Parts: sequence; C-alpha cells; structure tokens
Amino acid sequence: MDKESLIFLEKLMNLPSPSGYEQKVRQAWLAEMKKFSDEIKSDVHGNAISMVNPDKHPRIMLAGHMDELGFQVGYIHEKGYIYFNRLGGFDISIIPGRKVRIHTKNGDILGVTGKKAIHLFDKEDREKVLKPHQLYIDIGAKDKKEAQKLVEIGDPITYDTNFEKLRKDLYVSRAFDDKIGAFVVAEVMKNVFKRRKEFKGSLYSVATVQEEVGLRGARTSAFGIDPDIGIAIDVTHATDTPDVDKKKVGDIGLGDGASIVRGPNINHKVFDMLMDNAKKHKVSYQVEAAARPTGTDANVIQITRAGVATGLVSIPCRYMHTYTEVVSLKDVESAINILTEFCFQVDDSVNFIE
Repeated sequence: MDKESLIFLEKLMNLPSPSGYEQKVRQAWLAEMKKFSDEIKSDVHGNAISMVNPDKHPRIMLAGHMDELGFQVGYIHEKGYIYFNRLGGFDISIIPGRKVRIHTKNGDILGVTGKKAIHLFDKEDREKVLKPHQLYIDIGAKDKKEAQKLVEIGDPITYDTNFEKLRKDLYVSRAFDDKIGAFVVAEVMKNVFKRRKEFKGSLYSVATVQEEVGLRGARTSAFGIDPDIGIAIDVTHATDTPDVDKKKVGDIGLGDGASIVRGPNINHKVFDMLMDNAKKHKVSYQVEAAARPTGTDANVIQITRAGVATGLVSIPCRYMHTYTEVVSLKDVESAINILTEFCFQVDDSVNFIE
C-alpha cells in the first residue's frame, strides 16, 4: 500500500464516527474522493457517494459502512459521572477500564470508563459482568454542574484512538469494522477513475451510515442509486485464533486474501465473476459460506426495489467489535484488486438474471 493511501486510512480510523454521528469521517472521505470522481454528494441520510460515469449502465454500487460502534451521553450523575447509551452491539465485559473521548461541540473531552478495583469486590461478585446501567465514565468533574459545562446529553463517545502497526502487514485499531470497507470502496473508485477510458459502466462508491444499528444507510442509498449490481465490503471473522471452532464458523485466515461470500444473499453470477477475477489476476482470496442473509449492507441491497444482483467481499478481522481489531493490509489490497478488476469486466452483455 502506498504512503498516501496509508495516511488516508489512518485519518479515517482516527476520526470519530459512531452510528448517527458520522459527520467528520464523511467530510474527510468526500474531500479525498473529490479528486477522483465525476461527482460527489451526500444524501439527506448522511451517506457519502462518489461517482464516475453516473449516467451510464450497468450501474455498480460498492458499499462500505463508515459508522463504528460507539456510545452517547445519556445521563449526568449528581457527582459528575457520565452514564451512557450504547450505539451498536458490545461485549459489556470489555467496556470498563478504557480511555474514551466524548466528542462535544467545543472539542473532545477525555474520560475513562470506571470500574471498582478488584480489591473492593466481594468474593462472589468478582466474576460477574456489570450490567449496562452500572457502567459510567469519569471525566474528572467535581459535580454535575461542572460536567454540564463540558458535555451535553446526546454527545457521541468513542474509545480513544489507537491505530498502530502491530507487525509487518498487520495493523490494530478500533473500528476497522467497517471504516476499512469505506476505505476499500474509495480506493477502488480511485483505480477506476484513473482507468476510466476502459470502464464501460457507471460506478457509485458509497460510504454508508448506521449499519451497526440496522443497515439503515445502505437501505436508503441503494434505493436512491437503484443499482444493477451492488457489492458490500465489510469485515468477517478471522478464525485462526486458538479459541475459535472452525467446524462451527469456517476457515478464514488473516493474510490469506479477502473473503468472497457465497450463499442465498449473493447472486451466483456476481460470485463467479469475483472469484474468476481473483484467479485471473492471481490475487489471493478465500471463499466463505453464508447460509442466510448476512448481517451486512449486502442484506438490504439485495432486496432494494425489485432486487439487485448482490455480492459481498469481506476483510478478515480478529477480535471484531472490540477496542483492538486486527486486519492485514494484504487482505485489504486483495479486496481492492478483486473489486477493481470486477468493475472492468462488467458491461451490458453480462446477464445477472438466474
């Protein structure tokens, strides 16, 4: 991955974008894509859309959601502690003991998710997981009055930034799910724009909103775009750690290539073309079975309007929905290459009707 792309990726990862509060990432994404698009726009829902040849057919939509898990201020205690709501699905047991940032209109406020020291627990309570309403954030305020000068009800909250190189091609960060997908669709658009004379169709790359709270942005953006082909780019579980049973969830390795998904959520022709392009261009890939509609943007894209020929390409990710998600840049580049060549293979002669 070149230096400029890595800088763009780090910028996306470090900016806050909890579901419903994606503004800063949307602005950065659109600013980057302005240089590589015929047209850019944001819809009323907040989806960011980059286009090349917008009036041509067939119309391809690539969707990677830019929202991340997060929290929001829900209640301010008399002693200045912040109680919060969750935006998306969390493992409650890993929330305590973290640095967080409350993103206010006047800037970020540092806080920590408090938890009573182990020494102070009764023996029978030491192994218990706290309930959501028992979790709070300490911002160092002496009382409610001081806290209210700093934060407001509804302010969004994220874990503190932590994008770092782990080793070789492996990186760790919060929110690879799925700002890495928003990054991939941007990089594919750049590639297509640079080779636009070869491109016979229309490409809409979309950084969607509110996936973590119900696949909402993909539903509205797909309805507005009305694509012939729609491919979601998300993360999938890397199953190469010792605590995962591959017999239950399949065999997906970190660094072994992007995962091309197969199942009822996927159009057979789209799957075949994605896999054939990977083989033709000697790009590493893996195949993942999904026996039911996936929990990704592909779910709602497929059933938009009268139906869309849908695909799903996923980036293997360890420790999904934690503060320390890990991905391999090899898999990211695999996804970019597969999707780029797919775009150049599509023209009016391809029949996606089964």
